Amino acid sequence: MADTGRHPAAPAPDPDPGPAETDPETDGGAAEDGASDDSAAADGAAADSSSADGASADGTSTEPEAGGAEAAETAAALSESQAELAAQRELRERIEQRKAEKAGPIAAGAKLSGQAADLLAAVRAVESGAEVDPSLLRAPAPTAPPPARDTTPARAPEAPSAPRAAAPGAVSAVRAVLAEGGAPEALAGQVATVLGEQAPHVLREDPWQLLAVPGVRPEQADGFARALLGAACGPDDERRAAALVGWLLERAALQGHTALEASSVRGALAGHAVPEPDEAVQHAIAEGAVLVFQDGLDEDVEGTESETGEAEGGEQEAAAPVPVLLGLDRYALAEESLADGLARLVKTGPDASWEEAAATATSPSAAELIRAVAGHGLVLHTGGEAARAEPVALAEAARALGMRAVVAAHGENGRGRLGAGAVTVAGLLAGAEGPGRDADGTFALDLLVVLDAPQLDVETAAVIVESLPDGSRLVLSGDPGVLWSAGAGRVFADLLAAGVCPRIASRTPDAGPIGELVSGIGIGELNQVEAPGKEVVIVPVRDAGEAVHRTVQLVADSVPRAFGVTAGQTQVITVGHGGSAGTRALNAALKQRLNPGPGRFGGFDPGDRVAYVPSPGRTLQGSVVSADTEGLRLDCEGEAVVVPRERVESAVRHGWALTAHQAAGMRWPAAVVVLPGDAAQGLSRPWVYTAFSRGERHLSVVHGVDQALPQAVADVPSQERTTRLRPLIETLLAPAAQPG
Repeated sequence: MADTGRHPAAPAPDPDPGPAETDPETDGGAAEDGASDDSAAADGAAADSSSADGASADGTSTEPEAGGAEAAETAAALSESQAELAAQRELRERIEQRKAEKAGPIAAGAKLSGQAADLLAAVRAVESGAEVDPSLLRAPAPTAPPPARDTTPARAPEAPSAPRAAAPGAVSAVRAVLAEGGAPEALAGQVATVLGEQAPHVLREDPWQLLAVPGVRPEQADGFARALLGAACGPDDERRAAALVGWLLERAALQGHTALEASSVRGALAGHAVPEPDEAVQHAIAEGAVLVFQDGLDEDVEGTESETGEAEGGEQEAAAPVPVLLGLDRYALAEESLADGLARLVKTGPDASWEEAAATATSPSAAELIRAVAGHGLVLHTGGEAARAEPVALAEAARALGMRAVVAAHGENGRGRLGAGAVTVAGLLAGAEGPGRDADGTFALDLLVVLDAPQLDVETAAVIVESLPDGSRLVLSGDPGVLWSAGAGRVFADLLAAGVCPRIASRTPDAGPIGELVSGIGIGELNQVEAPGKEVVIVPVRDAGEAVHRTVQLVADSVPRAFGVTAGQTQVITVGHGGSAGTRALNAALKQRLNPGPGRFGGFDPGDRVAYVPSPGRTLQGSVVSADTEGLRLDCEGEAVVVPRERVESAVRHGWALTAHQAAGMRWPAAVVVLPGDAAQGLSRPWVYTAFSRGERHLSVVHGVDQALPQAVADVPSQERTTRLRPLIETLLAPAAQPG
């Protein structure tokens, strides 16, 4: 690999580059997007590149654009995700119940009083370090488990269902209101779906509710409100402020946060010309739009004190103020439910029957994992691709003991690498794969092994844990160096940091030059590796046009000729969807070379390689078969899939090139990672680690970022996400926590 101190040097030349050819003509994608994507949330992953407004460097999303096809794309994907999580029905009921219990709404322009004023005083007091009545803040979780737990397991959520389409009459009425306010009429279907049958009335009463539609920006909602309200519209309108608070938290969720510090929200509100950010936040709390939390001190800022109470160094230090967090009910419910379920698993007692299985394990790491599971209900397992054999061996040992054991991978690609009997997380939750559920609605199993655990967002993890019966055991296995989940939360990282259960680190390294290269990246070193078989190849390029040209040449000619790997077995990975060498530009060029055609099926032709995203964080690869009145027919990993016509534009892209977030959890015989010059700002160590580890036999790096690559590996770790899971579970298990 490239020398970190000099211009990258290739360990081997381009494998049989073949004759020179003319650059394929492309439109360059969305040049205004740079390397980032304007619709990443709808592609099942937040964009893999940073943006000027603070998108995370680990590949979480940038702000989506509003209106037109991009807003439709985002809204369609998010609505399916919401449909998959039945817990959100409870969320809506709780919000409505809270509103019904209120004496009455706060009139626009009125000063705060009563509970809202108390909450405002509480937030200010906590952030200044003063004492505050804890009853004014919502408790994050009970400090001790209840005396006796109901032995009847909770009924599992229903299987995912398709989002319910809005009635045609409601859509027509919404379209009329949008036209009156100067908003794109194409948003009518999305607005009616999000706001329900009363959407026309809701929009007239509160035009800023348009911000509830994914992709709509504040300045667009402001323009819509001015057109409808006229002189009655102003920046100090509390309806505007409340909608902005919710919009900020939803936008933060696209970047992986489950909550935000109150001070950050107030600062963002001030940036949107809200004259009284404090009152705006408390109005949103009083209206039930957001919740306020105080989960405890962060260990990193508490300081280490001796028995005498003095901090190290002999100086007395005051404890740092406890941060006050604001969050949406949706993620609060998921994190608290997940923490409670994990605490239940941690308290599962030992089982001596596993000892025989541990004694016959084929590797020391597998034996260590089996012993850990024998003694604990929740175990974390870390390692690379080769280490996946250890939790699989664990499941086989459990079955040999007569136990019901299931191994679940993040997606179809991961399941295909595990052999018969494995399932996908989505298939398990839907009841389409695996053992199904028993009479109580819980999974009919004794052991569940979830691979690719870093890809679990907090809502999916909560549904999994809620579905496990009492006495069962859960193993979360994955590589902590890869990008985190596309959805909100960082479940695996939070559990590793909490140390409330055993952590088994595999001693089985990934072999070969690619494994050696990726291992170095994991510790911040971009080393040059010996690649006698051209397993790793660096292809320097001067600009984005050359990067696209060389990528097409590698996929179509060089890699197949040198390694016998077809174009369909080679995956191109780049930083974002937009930009001069993003997925749009690369897919256009690759289609022109590999499967040219007029795109008669909404831009697609039979034989096109596609990426189908049924919900955020889940990408299915396949090929186009045909199209008819029902929709676009795909072959996804051997499974026939029909994408409805109205969803094709938002859920299907050409799939020769993916972002690293889409590629996480998947591997191919060969990978080509494309790094044009404008990708530099989107690079981070987790991004490079994820992208470079996707190829099994060969990795080509189309390199145009010069020293930005080694610098990112050495100096740019994951951008932190604000989550509540760690303090919640630490509070629940504080008396009995035993780090593994």
